[in-house]
Amino acid sequence: MSRREFLKSAALATVVAGASSAAHGASLILDERLPTITIGNVVLTRLIAGWNPIGGHSHAVPALSKHMLEYFTADRVNEFLADCEIAGINAWQCTYSDRAVAACDYLMRRNSAMKVITVLSDLQQTPSLPRVIKETGCFALVYHGNRTDYLFRAKQQEKVKDFVKLVHDLGVQAGVATHCPEHLKQMAGEGWETDFYLCSLYDVSRPDYDQKKSVGNVVLGEPYFVSDPEAMTSAITDTRKPCLAFKVLGSGRSCYSPESVDDAFQYTFSRIKETDAVIVGMYPKFSDEVRENVRLTLKYGRTG
Repeated sequence: MSRREFLKSAALATVVAGASSAAHGASLILDERLPTITIGNVVLTRLIAGWNPIGGHSHAVPALSKHMLEYFTADRVNEFLADCEIAGINAWQCTYSDRAVAACDYLMRRNSAMKVITVLSDLQQTPSLPRVIKETGCFALVYHGNRTDYLFRAKQQEKVKDFVKLVHDLGVQAGVATHCPEHLKQMAGEGWETDFYLCSLYDVSRPDYDQKKSVGNVVLGEPYFVSDPEAMTSAITDTRKPCLAFKVLGSGRSCYSPESVDDAFQYTFSRIKETDAVIVGMYPKFSDEVRENVRLTLKYGRTG
C-alpha cells in the first residue's frame, strides 16, 4: 500500500468509527457477539450483509434502484462494510462486478476479517474463476439463483452441478442459489457436492405459467406470494447442509413498520436450522439498519 493509500484508508476508518460512535451511542454498540454458523472451516455470523441495495437492485421501482446506486458511492460502500464489522457482522455476500471488486480490494487492503461470498450472475461475461477468487478474496463462489432456476426449468441443471465441481477443483467452497423450494429439494435429494445453499424466501423467478396455475393470474412485476416463506423454510429444514436465507424481508415489503420487520426476523429464525444464517440487504440512508438487524439477530437468532 502506498503512503497516499494508507493515509486515505486511515482517514476513512477514523470517519467511520467517529460516525458510528456519534450516531449510535453506547446503547447500540452491543457487547454481545452475534451467533455463528460454520461452512467448511469458515465461521460466519448468522447475520450476513447482502448486496442488492449496493448493486442498485431494489426489486421495486427504477427510481428507488437509481437512488440506491447514487447513495452507495465507493466511499459509502467502504464505510458501510466497516460499520458492519464494528457492529459485529463478519460476512458479506456480493455479486461479482466492478463495484464489488473495488469494495473487496478495500477490504483486503485494510486486512479486514470480513468473509466474502461471491455470487456469479452471468458466467458468459465473467472472467476466469481464479481471477474472480483473487479479485474478491472470497472463500466461496455461488451460482446465481435466477440462472439456477432457469436451467432447472430447461432441464439443464447439469450445468449448475458442473459449476460446483469446477469451484471445488479451485479449492474454495461452492454454493448454489435458488428461489424455488422444489429445486432445493432436488439438489439435496440427489446429494449434490454443494457446501451450502442460498435460499430465497420468495420465488421471484416463478414463471408466468406457474403463477397462472397457482392463483389463476399473473402479477405485474416480480411475484411475492404470502405462502412462499413457509414453502422455502420447510425445504430448508429438510436440507442437511447449511442454508443462507435471503429476501427475508420480501425486498422491503415487510418493512412498513418496526413490528413487521421484527415479525420477519422472528419467523425466519424460528423456521430455519441452527446451522443456517440470513442474508439481509441494508440501506442505511434513513435509519441505522445495520444495528437494527444486529439487534433482531441477537433477539431471535441465538443457538444452543
